[in-house]
Amino acid sequence: MKEKIMNMFCDFLVIGSGIAGLSFAIKASAFGKVILITKKSDSESNTNYAQGGIACAIGPNDSFQNHINDTINAGAGLCNKKAVEIMVKEGPERIFELIKWNAKFTKSKNLDTPYHLDLAQEGGHSVKRIVHAKDSTGREIEKTLLRQLKSCSNIKILENHYAIELITNHHIKKTNLPNACYGAYVLETTKRKIFPIISKITCISTGGCGRVYLHTTNPPIATGDGIAMAYRAGAVIENMEFIQFHPTTLYHKDADSFLISEALRGFGAILVDKNGKQFMNKYHKMKSLAPRDIVARAIDYEMKKTGDECVFLDIRHVDAERVKKHFPLIYNRCKNYGIDITKDLIPVVPAAHYLCGGIKVNVNGETSIKNLFACGEVSCTGVHGANRLASNSLLEALVFSHLAANHATQKAKSIQNISCDLIPPWDDSGTIDTEEWILLSHNIKEVQSVMWDYVGIVRSNLRLERALRRIRFLEKETEEYYKRTKITPQLLELRNIVTTAKLIILSALKRKESRGLHYTTDYPYSNKNLEGKSTIIVKPIKK
Repeated sequence: MKEKIMNMFCDFLVIGSGIAGLSFAIKASAFGKVILITKKSDSESNTNYAQGGIACAIGPNDSFQNHINDTINAGAGLCNKKAVEIMVKEGPERIFELIKWNAKFTKSKNLDTPYHLDLAQEGGHSVKRIVHAKDSTGREIEKTLLRQLKSCSNIKILENHYAIELITNHHIKKTNLPNACYGAYVLETTKRKIFPIISKITCISTGGCGRVYLHTTNPPIATGDGIAMAYRAGAVIENMEFIQFHPTTLYHKDADSFLISEALRGFGAILVDKNGKQFMNKYHKMKSLAPRDIVARAIDYEMKKTGDECVFLDIRHVDAERVKKHFPLIYNRCKNYGIDITKDLIPVVPAAHYLCGGIKVNVNGETSIKNLFACGEVSCTGVHGANRLASNSLLEALVFSHLAANHATQKAKSIQNISCDLIPPWDDSGTIDTEEWILLSHNIKEVQSVMWDYVGIVRSNLRLERALRRIRFLEKETEEYYKRTKITPQLLELRNIVTTAKLIILSALKRKESRGLHYTTDYPYSNKNLEGKSTIIVKPIKK
């Protein structure tokens, strides 16, 4: 007897449980039924690993215009100025909302700020404006949003559910429906069951793609799933060449690129070589507090020049108790690896950290596919331009997920439910079940090594073309494997990593200049004619 196909219906399908997905789900639940899926546990996301904080112009010596200027300066001539202005001006209200939901941000009674919030400083910022919860801000926000979400009766959370493909018109036969997104096919990873979730509105909030690289600050879940899925469905993808490498991740064989927050440099830490000599004064007037792209390239250059495997952060000159109080997570984690940051130099190297491009959206979070929204790191609002200003990412996620939810809930009112009879069941006929995990893991490591070696901090046409040839071969091999094999989470991750890697390389080859995070030795200078011009990639969809 044939197994009955399970279907689920909702008004809003949210894919991903980071700050953007949780925020969107909370706001949308007041207007309809929400299903939120996450491929791991509900709290596993890039948000959880964000140490620094949320940039917000609320200090007595700050202004919206100062924050806008700092953001645009960091963005190297590619920021969407309208989006930047919206983010900066809407930011305080979103932070105050989190406080009303009982978020515990660090406070100082001596400061004349709303709620006496303590403000830190990070690279590229002209003043102190980083709202934080010591050095675990992301975790505090995630905890706050999950608590708020679980008080909403209209939200169903499905953990261990992996979105495979968006349901669009090419899945639906013999209809005159408009070209749009109607939900997604989803893998229940523990039982390996695949079924459609049909929705009026779908919001992708799957985070970034750091695991495309060998060294990254991102958790294992950051495999570019949403970007790859949207690209395959025909969405416009924008500015994928701009990968931000965090300049300072802990260099230790057991640390898995543990991030040493930029706030540590804002607190007084200085970048030095193995002899304790600072070097950032040679590269930028802001020295160790220069924007991340400049610091990462400087470190990369110093390491290549000397042959050293790392450089160091020195905060030994700052009062030890103050350092421990402000950075308990960093202090304790380093101590576990035998490094006392109040007494020892901290070995650091750059690692892939943040994607400034992604699925192209407008300020309301709408993609080029009808009824498909995206917010958070997976999206490209244009606020980061060619280089993200530190701690603007959490702010962007809060502000634009709020705007996206407001717009989506109004739009959903006029969308009719689609009949489940029009959505075919997932077809895996002719596929076999295989346990050849070694093939998948080997290919993932090969992609990561290729990307690290040839598509890293410093690029060239020769390196990029070599990387593209290798990635295209892996893509062909992966697609053949995908078509003949039962789906597993590992196979989906490999497929998405390969697709995302290809998009990064193609975008990098298209940009014939150096700008922000994209530096190429073939075009070492910015081209004024390319200022404000994005790199666009769209997959042709067969009709």
